Amino acid sequence: MTLIDGSPSVVDLSSTGCADGHVDRQRVLRIRTGVTFGLGACLWWGLQPVYFKVVASVPTLEVLAHRVVWSWVLLTLLLCLPGRGRSVIQALRHGRTLGTLVATTCLIASSWYFFIWAVTHGHVLQASLGYFISPLINVLLGRVFLGERLRRWQLTSVLLAAGGVGYLTIHHGQVPTLALVLALSFSLYAMLRKSTNVDARAGLTIETTMLLPFALLYLAHLSAEGELVFASTSRSLDALLALAGVITAVPLLLFVSAARRLRLTTVGFLNYIVPSMHFLLAVIAFDEAFTQVHMISFGCIWTALAVYSLTSRRNF
Repeated sequence: MTLIDGSPSVVDLSSTGCADGHVDRQRVLRIRTGVTFGLGACLWWGLQPVYFKVVASVPTLEVLAHRVVWSWVLLTLLLCLPGRGRSVIQALRHGRTLGTLVATTCLIASSWYFFIWAVTHGHVLQASLGYFISPLINVLLGRVFLGERLRRWQLTSVLLAAGGVGYLTIHHGQVPTLALVLALSFSLYAMLRKSTNVDARAGLTIETTMLLPFALLYLAHLSAEGELVFASTSRSLDALLALAGVITAVPLLLFVSAARRLRLTTVGFLNYIVPSMHFLLAVIAFDEAFTQVHMISFGCIWTALAVYSLTSRRNF
């Protein structure tokens, strides 16, 4: 990213030979732009439960089908821009990459479904728990699948998080399955996508393309049975369902732009905004119960994240 041509600061710097100053200003501008994009993406994701609450009258599977269809429409339109389709074609030429994307397609569909279900059935708090422990699940996956060695601070973080989940399980008499499913599916998805040389935009386009036939067949089935909500209730609800593509694709595009400009540690800190907003929405806006047991459990996990984040920054 460059500064605007003709800017007095550029002229002054070049006339005095202060090339380093020009580079520093470019770097600051790049970081500020990245943080802006990153905050935009995380705030958008953080508010997504509000959207799914509004369309809660629609069955979860139909909402998921609309999310796939309208995301595919938007992403395909974006591919029509010059040079945007090349990465998709390159990915489709490699069998191993395509095989990995089949797996990530299953994982992203599962993650989307369970998140929509969590919101529409009053379990946003448990969804936020899942996304809070996701970074620590990543550590365990790195140990199991990639043979990465657990450092002392990583092990401490994992044990603290496990203690929080265990405490919640003991006092509620059941494992927070939904949180663990969301954390595991999201973490596996991130790990597999990281192993493929495909950018996020192209990858999501391929994934939604793979899901598209199933989504269309399901919507056709609902229509044949007279159970399709879309185009049968109100135009406002139809418009909201069609917005599912924008709801899905826009924050992804913002986040991709941010990731290209920021360090990995900065991106990691920004990611904590999302479950924090989900947590606040669950407790304040959606009136979900937050007991002393939740406070202790979340406290353990927040402490684990603090240890993980601070020590990651030192070792980055």
